[in-house]
Amino acid sequence: MIARFFQFASTVWIASAADFIIRLFANQIFYGVFYFVMVFTFTYFYTSVVFKPEQIAENIQKQGGFIPGIRPGRNTEDYLRMTMNRIVLAGALFLGLIAVLPLVVQSFTSIQTLTVGGTSLLIVVAVVIETVKQIDSQLVMRDYEGL
Repeated sequence: MIARFFQFASTVWIASAADFIIRLFANQIFYGVFYFVMVFTFTYFYTSVVFKPEQIAENIQKQGGFIPGIRPGRNTEDYLRMTMNRIVLAGALFLGLIAVLPLVVQSFTSIQTLTVGGTSLLIVVAVVIETVKQIDSQLVMRDYEGL
């Protein structure tokens, strides 16, 4: 979008650089790979900003808790960091795949007008899961025999 703004600039090198960027991102393979890498990278970045193993290990130790088989303090912190990295790896791969899924479907089906975004897919799945939970809770309440 920014490159399109500079595409008709009076300075030749700016206009040619903008044109190069537009042509580069028009390549669906490059765009898909770049998009996947950005989603993957920012998933790790966001998790590192939000989840602090040092603070969690310290809070666990202050409250007298522990992780079975892991010593409090530095060992707990290392264990939490290792576990976090494993979970974030799986989550980042999943989010990256969900993000590029519409591009993959478009390339296989050649349908350009029908696009279901990754965010839409995540929302639909969350709504279905919540609906199933509510139906299950209603069924349990119906069968519950009070006092």
